[in-house]
Amino acid sequence: MGDRKFSVSAREKGSGLDKFNVAFFTASCDTADTNKRYAESLQLDYPILSDPKKDTARAYGVVNDERPVPFRWTYIIGTDGKVLYVDKEVSAKTHGTDLVKKLKELGVKQK
Repeated sequence: MGDRKFSVSAREKGSGLDKFNVAFFTASCDTADTNKRYAESLQLDYPILSDPKKDTARAYGVVNDERPVPFRWTYIIGTDGKVLYVDKEVSAKTHGTDLVKKLKELGVKQK
């Protein structure tokens, strides 16, 4: 893979994320074909959005002229489209449970 993923990777089993009324996905600066192969190889249960021109990645600040490879940040966005929280310290080991804790703190509804 050329570029790292830059959004939520919330597949962690047992995290409790599935109990919340949220949609989650990851985004990548790789092509749609590359992301499709990656998702199939890992049997992912969430979509990967492709941004090979890095337009969205730039808008969210995860890439810039000095940093062409995306930061691995997580954005929690409310139903009104406003950014509620940005996690710039994502830990792959605890990300699912970290998200559950933050969603509870933010008062996001459960199913």
